[in-house]
Amino acid sequence: MRRLSLVPVFLGLAGAAQAALPAPAYNPPDTASSETAILSGGCFWGVQGVFEHVKGVSQALSGYTGGQKATADYETVSTGSTGHAESVKITFNPRVISYGQILQIYFAVTADPTELNYQGPDHGTQYRGEIWTTSPQQKEIATRYIAQLGADHAFPAPIVTRVDAAMPFYPAEGYHQDFLIHHPDNPYIVFNDIPKVEALKAQFPALYETDPVTVLKGNT
Repeated sequence: MRRLSLVPVFLGLAGAAQAALPAPAYNPPDTASSETAILSGGCFWGVQGVFEHVKGVSQALSGYTGGQKATADYETVSTGSTGHAESVKITFNPRVISYGQILQIYFAVTADPTELNYQGPDHGTQYRGEIWTTSPQQKEIATRYIAQLGADHAFPAPIVTRVDAAMPFYPAEGYHQDFLIHHPDNPYIVFNDIPKVEALKAQFPALYETDPVTVLKGNT
């Protein structure tokens, strides 16, 4: 279950004062008009909230992946016994933002890649960091970028984020969608997730979209 924290989780690692991580050295162009990324990085409220403010993203949908359809509901996933991770399915235009840039934002802003089976105040395998690749090229970009960040000692501890082939994604319940937008005064959001959006704006100003895309209204 969600835990409240009275200390912003990411200000020390990925706060606005820190310079953005280096871009992936391997990031081949993609001429497709639409691509999908699936990322797990702790509570999906924050991951979704960040990517709803990224240019080129037409939808960021909170959900579950890694387990079976029968257990893809919040109460069951929260037991940590289903294999699912809270995840976000990101639909984006690779002509506007590349998959490599999606991962750059993921590592710099949304998730601490040195935390195994938890993120900040949220503990359990359902909060693990995992990149679910939808193509061989995505896998190559992700694995090379992790190796690059490791060689550069970009983080104070080894990166433990997993890279696996995408499994079926199941959308989360409606009350979880656009949670950061609908509940900006929620204590969890204030202390754990608003700092991530502020870090996105500070570190990636060229990719920051002031008006967020939402699940209901889709591409704007």
